[in-house]
Amino acid sequence: MVLALALLVLLAISVLYNVGSFAAGLFGGRSAYYGRVAGPRLDEVTKEDHGSANKIAVIPVNGIIMGGLMDPGAFSMVEVIRAQLRRAEHDDGVKAVILRVDSPGGEVMAADEIHNAIRDFQNKTPKPVIASMGSLAASGGYYVSAPCRWIIANELTLTGSIGVIMSTWNYRGLMDKVGVVPLTFKSGRYKDMLSGSREPDQITPEERDMVQALVLQTYSRFTNIVQQGRSRAYQKGKESGAEGRPLISGWPEYADGRVLSGTDAFKYGFVDQLGTFEDAVERTKKMVRISSANLIEYQQRYEFADFLHLFGKSDTKAVKIDLGLERPKLKAGQLYFLSSSFVQ
Repeated sequence: MVLALALLVLLAISVLYNVGSFAAGLFGGRSAYYGRVAGPRLDEVTKEDHGSANKIAVIPVNGIIMGGLMDPGAFSMVEVIRAQLRRAEHDDGVKAVILRVDSPGGEVMAADEIHNAIRDFQNKTPKPVIASMGSLAASGGYYVSAPCRWIIANELTLTGSIGVIMSTWNYRGLMDKVGVVPLTFKSGRYKDMLSGSREPDQITPEERDMVQALVLQTYSRFTNIVQQGRSRAYQKGKESGAEGRPLISGWPEYADGRVLSGTDAFKYGFVDQLGTFEDAVERTKKMVRISSANLIEYQQRYEFADFLHLFGKSDTKAVKIDLGLERPKLKAGQLYFLSSSFVQ
């Protein structure tokens, strides 16, 4: 009886949802009966109401920067940030965006896509993006901050860690102990050069040079992103009267993967100002010449239909709850902009 009642309640909710979706489609809502608008559905939420017609959109970049999710029905961090920037672009009330970064970095491609979205947003609109760094904005966290018009860090912020890492595992010794012999068939001499089943002494200097060249090529893009972003921000600041800090001569010496404090990053020109999130808000208002503004966020909206797949067929054998206590699981052979303290 309890099961029957539970199913009846779920059926009633499903019917109500479908009726609502159908009505929304008839009256010009965002969702049609047989489909919905592509991309994340975002609701504007006022975080601080100062009774102003002006708005500053706050876009958070929290945790590991990833380009995809295991759940095919979900949206990645990249897709959500792109959608948030689109909302800010088309909202005339939004005068600027604050990118609130608290991240150790992550995947190279994901960080690059977010960087490009921020750069394109500023090229298409007069609205500046200001980066406000939290406790951690290292490696990929700095990469996504680099195109911003102004960067603010706390004195105790851990940032920098400008570099690229690629890691893999060699488990041939373990295989030999248990008597497992690998058999490899390949189309070319280098097809298995990152294979963990090979003897370490079988990895030729030529292969090591090729992998190192790939890492250095990606690192070169990182340093170019830093130089271009900081130079553009400094030039824009001079034009608008809000002159920031240029990179010091010899700055690549500090772009060797080392982690910097906010104080050192300010000294070397990687950030423009030392301060808190509240200081970032005040700086943003000065840059767009407004006296007050409401702080808003675009939060992803979830509806009942988004959870219906939980009752459907799935090959997953267990449900895992991530409490944020585990280190990120890095994929072998994948390039990362990631602070070294997270890959030990």
